[in-house]
Amino acid sequence: MSSNTTESKPATARRRIPVPFWAQVLLGLVVGLVLGFVARTYDVSWLATTLDKVGGIFVQLLKLAVAPLVFFAIMVSITNLRKVNNAARLAGRTLMWFMITSLIAVVIGLVIGLVSNPGSGSDLTPADGAKPEHAGSWLDFLTGIIPTDVVTPFTELNVLQIVFMAVVAGVAVLKIGPKAQPLLSLSETVLELLQKALWWVILLAPIGSAGLIGRAIVQYGWDLLGNYATFTVDIYVGCLLVLFGVYPLLLATVGKLNPLQFFKGAWPAIQLAFVSRSSVGTMPVTQQSAIRLGVPLDYASFAVPFGATTKMDGCAAIYPAISAIFVSQIFDVPLGVKEYVLIAFVSVIGSAATAGLTGATVMLTLTLSTLGLPMEGVGLLLAIDPILDMMRTATNVAGQALVPVIVSAREKILDRTKYDTVTASPVEEDETVRSEPQPAATVAG
Repeated sequence: MSSNTTESKPATARRRIPVPFWAQVLLGLVVGLVLGFVARTYDVSWLATTLDKVGGIFVQLLKLAVAPLVFFAIMVSITNLRKVNNAARLAGRTLMWFMITSLIAVVIGLVIGLVSNPGSGSDLTPADGAKPEHAGSWLDFLTGIIPTDVVTPFTELNVLQIVFMAVVAGVAVLKIGPKAQPLLSLSETVLELLQKALWWVILLAPIGSAGLIGRAIVQYGWDLLGNYATFTVDIYVGCLLVLFGVYPLLLATVGKLNPLQFFKGAWPAIQLAFVSRSSVGTMPVTQQSAIRLGVPLDYASFAVPFGATTKMDGCAAIYPAISAIFVSQIFDVPLGVKEYVLIAFVSVIGSAATAGLTGATVMLTLTLSTLGLPMEGVGLLLAIDPILDMMRTATNVAGQALVPVIVSAREKILDRTKYDTVTASPVEEDETVRSEPQPAATVAG
């Protein structure tokens, strides 16, 4: 009798259903909202400080791995292209679809801004703005690609320069050949170590999300949304249209794929991006999602890191388009057809600048300076930026997973069996992300 009872306990324990990661993140957001409201309403200073520290530590942990992760991910991804037949064509098609989807996103942003007039109903005035300490420009972008030394880009987290050095190192490894194999093996091992450490940080996302959203409520409250109501809605609507309108349409028409399957596979990366507000921090999950959707490992290990530093439909297309219209209306500076074309040009060509300094802020200053709009407009938008950045980053990451899927489908290298059978799953480490030997992917045509 006692023996049967003892044996039944482990069986009962094994039947426990784990809480899905998305539910954990959602719970963290709700808890953060409640705690932030309590801390602000009742002036609970210790709670406000705790939320600030929790959110800050989570962001610091994500940033800690960014510089080495970008370097080794890009370097290894470049060398992995040697395993893919017609690699140059595949890279070219990837870049082409990055630009096409960015152009679609910026057009949507312009249309929304022109229809809604986000600055016309606001009580904000030019006096509310302030010039940023550092403004992005085309000269900074072009001259800032090449670092002055190999240390500063890592200490100052200049991702664009890190990408440049990684590309040079990757090409050099390919040119040297077998003699560089020890360095390549070491780089692959370091990359695995970084991904492992980042997985541990990712598992803290529910706690980090509580701290981040709570900190935002304590710092800004709900009153902030009043003057930015239309602008905030515009950004979210634009991102949602791209995320759930444009992307499914491209999957169905261009890739001949079921969009629901894409979201099943990519949802862990999208939800983590929403919480972390970091495309690079989400990169391992995005790469895992692309592989689970049937993208060949060697191609995914190139396209996803490349996209994480250059493919920004939310930050570099929708946001600067609507922001430019918003700033022009606040400062009463008319925009014409030429200015709208310039906005599209900057968004499509200059999106790599978002990797250089501080993401969307750099892209915004680059856009405003190109249009000749007052740089004080940047100061108007900094306060609301954390609330907008969640949706922008989720859109960025979805696009970074989408393009490899579409390119793989068009080039007939997508594993459609994996794509059609992918199931929604919580964020968990997937050993298939590692760079074990794989058959070379062959590009059709």
